Amino acid sequence: MATGRIGVTPTLGVRWSKAPAAGTTSLSGLDDNSVSLVYSVGYEQVYRNGVLLSRGNDYTATNGTTVTLTDATVNGDIIEIFANELVPLADAISKGQFTAKGSLLSASAASTPAVLAVGSNDQVLTADSSTTTGLKWATPSSGGMTLLSTTSLNGVSTVTISSISGSYTDLQVIVEGLTVASGSTVLRMQMNGASSPYTQYQFINASTSLSGVGNEPSDPVIMNVYTSATKAMASKIEIPRYTSSANKMAYTRAQASDGSSFNQRYTSINYNSSSAITSLVFYNLDATNFNAGTVYIYGVK
Repeated sequence: MATGRIGVTPTLGVRWSKAPAAGTTSLSGLDDNSVSLVYSVGYEQVYRNGVLLSRGNDYTATNGTTVTLTDATVNGDIIEIFANELVPLADAISKGQFTAKGSLLSASAASTPAVLAVGSNDQVLTADSSTTTGLKWATPSSGGMTLLSTTSLNGVSTVTISSISGSYTDLQVIVEGLTVASGSTVLRMQMNGASSPYTQYQFINASTSLSGVGNEPSDPVIMNVYTSATKAMASKIEIPRYTSSANKMAYTRAQASDGSSFNQRYTSINYNSSSAITSLVFYNLDATNFNAGTVYIYGVK
């Protein structure tokens, strides 16, 4: 059992207890409780069957790890050594090192303690090998989603959003406020500018009817688009693991209305390609310009 205290002369106290074999004179190593014998010379007390032995007469202790008995043990002897190991003051942790509320004990190198001052409110502790202590306080990111691009569809029939960062896990695309000048049309999407190969399955709710259809389109259908600026089309497209070498899946939810007609679609799309998605193309099936609308692409960690 080891105990310690911090004072003028810090020490580490060890109680070493063993029933050695008969004829033993050298005591060292682990005792019967797996406690290692370590002491500072002159700060040990040796007991034999409960009787304190005399240093220099009954035993010698000169190297800090071994005690040598003058008389060898006999069967049944119990040797106990109460050993105090001095701890250099330079190795002791002083309360004076903590000069402010929130200070943390760290290290600037092996056996080299250092104190890290507290950070600002709401910061988090972060590993950073470039700092003295290998730690720093940092402001956490604002969330799991990062806006990668904002693209207007106003006055164009097609738009290509390229150079999409591959540093995220998923993509989330929001298309909102999309209308055409007259009539109605269909918004389609290509991944990496490819018109194939895709498979998709859609649930379509048009007014009061609900239907499902599966097909292999040249490009996936996102939504019908109407003329109503007050009830414009909006869609959310999720593309998990968009940099994977496996086939990609996309899930869309969209709704559009012109005040009298209503259309809602839930679509699952399989993009049969091993290529990471680096671009998305949105276009009007009728090749006429959109009247309004914006595409937002987010990277999701």
